[in-house]
Amino acid sequence: MNTNASGFRGFYAAAATALYCAGFGIAAAGSFRLAAALRIAGLLAFAIVALRRRSLTLWIFFSMVAGVEIGIDAPRAALSLHVLSDIFLRLIRVIVAPLIFGTLVTGIAGHGEARSVGRMGVKSIVYFEVLTTIALVIGLVAINVSKAGVGLDASHVAVPASALPAAELSWQQFLVHVFPDNIASAVAGNQILQVAVFALLFGLALTRLSEEKRTPLLRLAESLTETMFAFTNLVMYFAPFGVGAALAFTIAQSGLGVMSHLVRLLVTLYIALIAFGLLGMLPAALLARIPVREFLRAVAEPATIAFATSTSEAALPRAIESMEAFGVPRRIAGFVIPTGYSFNLAGSALYLALASMFVVQAANMHMSVTKQIVMLGTLMLTSKGVAGVPRAVLVVLLATASVFGLPEQPIFVLLGIDALMDMGRTVINVVGNCLAAAVIAEWEGEFRAEAVSAEAAMSLQD
Repeated sequence: MNTNASGFRGFYAAAATALYCAGFGIAAAGSFRLAAALRIAGLLAFAIVALRRRSLTLWIFFSMVAGVEIGIDAPRAALSLHVLSDIFLRLIRVIVAPLIFGTLVTGIAGHGEARSVGRMGVKSIVYFEVLTTIALVIGLVAINVSKAGVGLDASHVAVPASALPAAELSWQQFLVHVFPDNIASAVAGNQILQVAVFALLFGLALTRLSEEKRTPLLRLAESLTETMFAFTNLVMYFAPFGVGAALAFTIAQSGLGVMSHLVRLLVTLYIALIAFGLLGMLPAALLARIPVREFLRAVAEPATIAFATSTSEAALPRAIESMEAFGVPRRIAGFVIPTGYSFNLAGSALYLALASMFVVQAANMHMSVTKQIVMLGTLMLTSKGVAGVPRAVLVVLLATASVFGLPEQPIFVLLGIDALMDMGRTVINVVGNCLAAAVIAEWEGEFRAEAVSAEAAMSLQD
């Protein structure tokens, strides 16, 4: 009976999706009123499925589709809905710092194994660098094949003063930025890597204390972690509203129609991201014997949040929780995923390689294979600071342009569709960090070796 009901719901959901897509097909033929009516009917049908299923992931997906519809049909109203996405992001950001602190301190001090933390860190860095290199190469190959920037005239584009960064990235600045000078300001500024470094040192310091003095603080960290996971479950009930509002605002602001060169670039990026998933992440999962289908189900919710909000931070709490429910010990997920926010942003690295060559093509410049390889090496280093610097992707692109003598105008052409591109690269960043946690856990021999906590198990049932 349950199987038949499930099959019926699946058929009903497919019919609702087909009805909604048919609305776009009819719109292309010029019947705009009929198209809008079909899309709304499809949304209502999908809402009925979501009400019967009562799945948070399904509701988030429905809110994304509804957000697109509102952005198309009521752009003024969509722009005003941005307040809902701002509230959601604020609620998520307030979770991030205490969650990272609690998970890292509990993982390190709870086991008292400083050597295992160092070993895990080395393995993580090796894995991050291999996957980032693959991403850079795929991005470079993709843009050289599509040639999306060839023939683009960007000489008339003015460079907005507000978009210019205060300073360019350097490895010295990034290295200093890693270490907090004030933990309160690091938490207030949501500097994830700085909080992680403080928590790492705090946890190591706890391991040097006697059992009597370590236990009270350790219990406090454990209670803090459990509380923040419960906090996350409460906040996630607001996720459909925040996610739908974010997507509605993006569509209303950027629109669905863009210049042909930018459309080609957008298509190139998403094809390259899919290629990276098949050629980079899938082999890593298979080599580590990670069950791919189960992993995809586990990351579905954090991935949809990342796609709609274009913010890795919004998906971080749910990503850690989902990976724990998937079988990754909390101490590993709490260490690898936050660290990956600075060292394993494969989606951003792929985009940077692609965007840099787009600028070269738009400038009608020839760059030899050797020089392209040198540029990849530069991006390998500069992309590590993407997570912690405001307008970081723009900063890295401008820094690359100055190093290789490229014009700045084509970079600002990219701002027109940057929100749409940011959705895809953020999904790869989040999914890539979740996969990294699973691979490192398997590498350590601890994948699915521990019982899942009640809070983590509940996260997959919502």
